[in-house]
Amino acid sequence: MVCLAVPCTRDRLVTNTFEKWLESNLRKTYIIAEAGVNHNGDLKLAKKLVDVAVDAKADAVKFQTFKTEKIVTKSASKAAYQNANEKQSSTQFEMLKKLELSHPDHHELFAYCEKRQIQFLSTPFDLESADFLCKLGVPIFKIPSGEITNLPLLKKIAGFKKSVILSSGMSTLDDIQNALEVLRKYGCSKEDISVLHCCTEYPTPFNAVNLNAMQTIREKFNVKVGYSDHTRGTSIPIAAVALGAQIIEKHFTLDKNLAGPDHLASLDPAELRYMVQEIRNIELALGDGLKLPAEVELKNMQVVRKSIVAAKKIKKGEIFSEENLTVKRPGTGISPLHWDEFIGRPATKDYEEDELL
Repeated sequence: MVCLAVPCTRDRLVTNTFEKWLESNLRKTYIIAEAGVNHNGDLKLAKKLVDVAVDAKADAVKFQTFKTEKIVTKSASKAAYQNANEKQSSTQFEMLKKLELSHPDHHELFAYCEKRQIQFLSTPFDLESADFLCKLGVPIFKIPSGEITNLPLLKKIAGFKKSVILSSGMSTLDDIQNALEVLRKYGCSKEDISVLHCCTEYPTPFNAVNLNAMQTIREKFNVKVGYSDHTRGTSIPIAAVALGAQIIEKHFTLDKNLAGPDHLASLDPAELRYMVQEIRNIELALGDGLKLPAEVELKNMQVVRKSIVAAKKIKKGEIFSEENLTVKRPGTGISPLHWDEFIGRPATKDYEEDELL
């Protein structure tokens, strides 16, 4: 059933952050702290992840919603990074089954996020989970990279007529275009779609990041863009903001040594706090693009700029020349830009050495 009747709960504080971001003309990066499945199927751990995201001042904390039976065959093998990081399970099915959160868990997490005043998000991986999240009241639907070719899921999510964030790991421009066409055909407006550049490798080596592709996506499709990061550390998402990312998504964990597929490629709580703060610093540093003296530097202008001064004693009527004039600080006198206007003119008074004209 397509969930068209569920409104975006605009009266709830927890859902207002993204709406304000969409409507704002000010530059502010929407930072998603990706908890994913790093709760290991434990609701208590999930709540602790919410607390970490709140402490880091992220805009949203995002989980993953799925029914294992509906997204993977029982014999599907694990990815290499999953085998390296999670050795207790022999198949994807076995691994994912341990990482599910129940519907009651989701309701409790949603309420907890509302209490902690952070936006709850979750990525659906199947149709039933998408319907559930719509009924739960999630205002933004994140489509993960692996589902960019999942036509039934794209149609389902488009029909909710809510904001959509589309990840594009493993994708070509044609893949992105096809997904955008489906989303728009079945209910999404272009203004409500954001596309995240991404490389689906955990962790992503720096030489595979290709941040400039984010700008290619913006220019090609004229959409809001961002970056979903799987590199180690914080330098790449911070760089993405400097290049124009409007959304940043980054995995985090309580402890990188916990058992599970994604912990090792995630930020710890201190790193998450650092990333958010550095992104906010970059936003401030980017400014409005107008080249004018900053207010904070005006007080230094007279100190560090220079004026035309007497290089030695000059008598009234003496002709100003390059021998008896020079340029020195402070800048409280006549600007050296007027130098040529004085050379060859007679002095109208006596000047002492270092006296400003």
